[in-house]
Amino acid sequence: MRRCTIAVGLIGLLAGSVLAQERRLSMAEFRDKMKGGWVGQVAGVAWGAPTEFHWKGQIIPEDKMPQWKPEMINHSFGQDDLYVEMTFLKTLEDYGLDVSIRQAGIDWANSGYRLWHANEAGRTNLRNGIAPPDSGHPQFNKHADDIDYQIEADFAGLVAPGLPNVVIELGEKFGRLMNYGDGIYGGQFVGAMYAEAFFETDPVKLVEAGLKAIPAGSQYHECMTDVLNWYRQDPDDWQKCWQKIEDKYQKNPAYRRFSCDKGDFNIDAKINGAYIVLGLLYGKGDPDQTIIISCRAGQDSDCNPSSAAGVLFTAIGFEKLPAKFKGIDETKKWSYTAYDFPGLIAACEKVARQGIAKGGGRIEKDAHGNEVIVLPVQIARPSRLEQCWEPGPIANSRFTPEEMAKIKPPAAEKN
Repeated sequence: MRRCTIAVGLIGLLAGSVLAQERRLSMAEFRDKMKGGWVGQVAGVAWGAPTEFHWKGQIIPEDKMPQWKPEMINHSFGQDDLYVEMTFLKTLEDYGLDVSIRQAGIDWANSGYRLWHANEAGRTNLRNGIAPPDSGHPQFNKHADDIDYQIEADFAGLVAPGLPNVVIELGEKFGRLMNYGDGIYGGQFVGAMYAEAFFETDPVKLVEAGLKAIPAGSQYHECMTDVLNWYRQDPDDWQKCWQKIEDKYQKNPAYRRFSCDKGDFNIDAKINGAYIVLGLLYGKGDPDQTIIISCRAGQDSDCNPSSAAGVLFTAIGFEKLPAKFKGIDETKKWSYTAYDFPGLIAACEKVARQGIAKGGGRIEKDAHGNEVIVLPVQIARPSRLEQCWEPGPIANSRFTPEEMAKIKPPAAEKN
């Protein structure tokens, strides 16, 4: 009898272990959270836009922080912080998650908007025949540690709920169009936080999930770990933490070895990623404070609150957001894209269904016939460690004449 009891107990433990390795999310909840993530991006960039790069190496004074007005939710349709990543989403929608990096490069080479920094250098390389991953390699791209893919990686987490390895793979595909090393890790970090936000609301745990998705030996990992530790030491004084970030990651040349500018202006992925984390941690789950803190940290003060709010709003979900963030015009399309808001949500769901399958998940029906996403608990497998100031060899990747014939960019980009 005792043996039987022990056997039953072991079976129960094993069953519990199996169950613990799966996560479940209704499709309706996925849509709600994914929708919230996009609204967070919109709110953050629209709120911070008037301040972008007006304060460099300075905290934005409280009385200079714009006041939120509900109509501002519709001020994002011309923002590159959003329409660039929608180019990548469209490639996934058209070709699927297994699209080649070369096709991704061709699609982006044909985009018609103005770009700056790593984005501009990467796309210029593509148009000149330098195919990815070399388009983002430091030998050809002097901005490879800049913020660019970090700004644009939100889509990767929104189509990969709970699946950090899908996020990492997307970074290896789209991040390498323009970035390298920390420049890629920033996007993978942000994307992994989004992916975890479908199941977690604690900002500390979201940051920890992002850290698991990038190489521990990178300066980017060191920077985000520092911010997390400084928060734990003093969780109520964000300006004190900001000063520590400033002293180490702005003023110390060892952490600006591949900065495109050595002065007050700092568009490195690291320091701007630190401001995303600053807002998430010290905002303590409050939508307004998360955006305000990330914005008041300065530098790229519309991109950073956009990413911070995107992660937080994913965790909250659209339905639970304050009404002042819900008035988005669903009939208007973002510049240079095919997407209005309903079309954007539909495209993400289409790609996410592929991501769920690719990540080893499945979609079931519950007793009421509603779809439920069932996902394995993934252990993140970060990309290899690389550094822009000591890069590995180039891939000698060049587009073929046939591929070059497909690259037909507009005569001139518009702002």
